[in-house]
Amino acid sequence: MRIKNHPILSFDTEETIEFSYNGKKLRGVEGDTIASALHASGIKKLSESIHLKRPRGFYCAIGNCASCNMVVDGVPNVRTCITPLKPGMVVNNQVGKGKVYEE
Repeated sequence: MRIKNHPILSFDTEETIEFSYNGKKLRGVEGDTIASALHASGIKKLSESIHLKRPRGFYCAIGNCASCNMVVDGVPNVRTCITPLKPGMVVNNQVGKGKVYEE
């Protein structure tokens, strides 16, 4: 799920970072944001709409849309598309005012 070869960019590092997502241990790569690590791990649904429960995925990647808000290390409403992945992070889904939903 990752780009390996690119005509302009180089991906020199392969340093892996372990974190948990909804209680599951996952790995990302140094330089990932939380959302990019989840996307590379095959997780496409990052949140859902409050009223109709429609899935929301990796959308703007610049912190504007709130489609990627999650609870990170106990802090709700973290924009995971702009938050760098760090070792040992605990990431959980949320809906609305900090309510966690199960996939």
